[in-house]
Amino acid sequence: MEIRVNPTRMELTRLKKRLAVAVRGHKLLKDKLDELMKNFFDLVEENRRLRERVEAELALANGGFAMARAIMSREVLEAAIITSRGRAVLEAKTQSRMNVEVPVFKLAMEQANGYGFGLTETSGELDEAVRSLAETFASLVQLAQVEKTVELMAAEIERTRRRVNALEHVLIPQLREKAKFITMKLDENERGNLTRLMKVKEMVRQ
Repeated sequence: MEIRVNPTRMELTRLKKRLAVAVRGHKLLKDKLDELMKNFFDLVEENRRLRERVEAELALANGGFAMARAIMSREVLEAAIITSRGRAVLEAKTQSRMNVEVPVFKLAMEQANGYGFGLTETSGELDEAVRSLAETFASLVQLAQVEKTVELMAAEIERTRRRVNALEHVLIPQLREKAKFITMKLDENERGNLTRLMKVKEMVRQ
């Protein structure tokens, strides 16, 4: 590989400064990558636990609806399900986590008085199923927040890893090779100057 660089002491000093900055930057990015990976695996584990909880809660609610369907007529059940029972407000913000902007969701449930349908026409199983499903919403929102955070952290890990690799395998070796080349050239020039000086002294003595 041909190295194109001006072999002067000024250039060598400049290269050494760039090399020091690159090495320091590499260390900082490597530390950041390690911390990102730790946070990422913690989030993956949290995501797994939340998904299991959501699946269990949904299964419980679905079981309640299935039981209600077995007891109630289809018309009464469908009419009860589409009846309004309150409202939900979702607030979405962002916060910085390891210099990554991640979402923060806050769910506010405003429950209407009662369930919004005639209790005399419906079963206790439906009431329990509706309550279970409402309680699942908070877990669903939390799961969505964690899953999006995992996605964003994974993208940041990939970006940071590329930068670490570029410094470690491209820039730092190039700077070291150039500094080594200049040092070798300067040494050669110094030896050449010393040889010429000795010849001059020898000529003067003669």
